[in-house]
Amino acid sequence: MIFMLAGTSDAKELAEKIKQDGHSLLASVVTEEAADKLEASGIKARTGRLSADQMTSVLKENTARVVVDASHPFAEDASRHAIQSAEEAGIPYIRYERSSIHTYDKKVNKVNSYEEAAEKAAEKGGTVFLTTGSKTLSVFAEKLVKDENVRMICRMLPRLENMEKCKELGIAQKDIVAMQGPFSKELNHALYKQFDVDVVVTKESGKQGSFDEKVTAALDLDLEVILIKRPNVDYEKVTDYPEEVLDYLRGLLIKEEQ
Repeated sequence: MIFMLAGTSDAKELAEKIKQDGHSLLASVVTEEAADKLEASGIKARTGRLSADQMTSVLKENTARVVVDASHPFAEDASRHAIQSAEEAGIPYIRYERSSIHTYDKKVNKVNSYEEAAEKAAEKGGTVFLTTGSKTLSVFAEKLVKDENVRMICRMLPRLENMEKCKELGIAQKDIVAMQGPFSKELNHALYKQFDVDVVVTKESGKQGSFDEKVTAALDLDLEVILIKRPNVDYEKVTDYPEEVLDYLRGLLIKEEQ
């Protein structure tokens, strides 16, 4: 059995290819919605975040042969747990990560953390449009919500827990865009104009995260873009090609049969 950290659209596509290649697969995701999509494709899925110890237990209970880490580029805790758990279980680990886009490196303000992004947004002032999700919303709210020189607009998934989080952090309803992507360049363009945006804060999520569409729409309007760089995780084996993952798994299967 292959244990896979999934959840993103490209991870789902990879999981389907692994299944089509004849491998038994257990996908681990955070939300019920992600689990439903995988199970609709005939892929067994479990839901909920795992600590390193919990993940090790799951690997051993399911007699996992390998860990395929296809979690989001910014799910650094999940990746570190997966690396540790694979080592403790004595099985191989491979990281599949969507490729980065560096086309706009000279046109955006690159920062190393959410905290640095919040600081930079406060310096810029005006209307700040966040496309960084709800998980780190408190980092920005702490810095920007009470700043008289800033209006913070948050775009996030339309989930009840996200709306409750916004209320707890003092974010007004008029400053919430509750929508599910992917978002086209045209829609981003319209939202930036609707809210009279000055600064866009985004993450280096890659093409599958609609990075191009967010950034090009902002640059077309001469907006400031603050880009949060990916976490620095020391992956022992990493690729951005699905076929390389499949070849790696095929090689492991051949070795086991010999």
